[in-house]
Amino acid sequence: MEQTLKITNVLSDPTRYYIYQYITERHQEVTVQEVADSFDIHPNVARLHLSKLEDVNMLVSETKKTGKGGRPSRQYRLSDDVIQLHFPYRDYQLLARIALDTMASLGEAGMKALYETGKRFGEELIYQQLNSLPFTHNELSFEQKLNILKNASTISGFYPDFTIDEEETKIFFQIHNCPFKEVAIDQYNTTCKMHNSFLRGMFGVLFENVELIEKDNMTSGCDTCTYLAVVTK
Repeated sequence: MEQTLKITNVLSDPTRYYIYQYITERHQEVTVQEVADSFDIHPNVARLHLSKLEDVNMLVSETKKTGKGGRPSRQYRLSDDVIQLHFPYRDYQLLARIALDTMASLGEAGMKALYETGKRFGEELIYQQLNSLPFTHNELSFEQKLNILKNASTISGFYPDFTIDEEETKIFFQIHNCPFKEVAIDQYNTTCKMHNSFLRGMFGVLFENVELIEKDNMTSGCDTCTYLAVVTK
């Protein structure tokens, strides 16, 4: 409870809240000067905000050489601590572990149901985006489909990056935040396969023929989860 009060106090300052959000979406370390420039504030003010966030373990920092000469610079990044605020207390991670263990105890049929459900939820997320459009998904351009994927992925908390080849047949999809990371650490195989099915559901609604290939995974020490989606036109 004491830590929760500290976090809510730190985030009560609007500028500090938006700085934390900025770093969350940045996908890389930031310096005091970068934050100062981005928010049009004095570096000393930026340093104070960053220090407050570090005091409650929302950020961590270390001094590094910038490669541009001069003195080393202090760089800040997100802490690995999970920030969750629930009033009253809720333990959704425990609920997730119980649900996954239950499905696993049912054997092959349980796991099949889990993956099919994951895929269905991915499909539903995209359909929610499509329902707000004045035309059907068959009329969408490649760029429009990609924007829908970006919006849906952001809503899901993936903090995604997309890179597309010139022929628009390959989509490199990076996830910088795994919403299931804490559960996946203990139940990697089950959680990651379910998440993979979730993503297949998302891509499958928009692209009739698509193959999703996992390239990197956070649980194996990579910085991101990275996928290659191969689209057959």
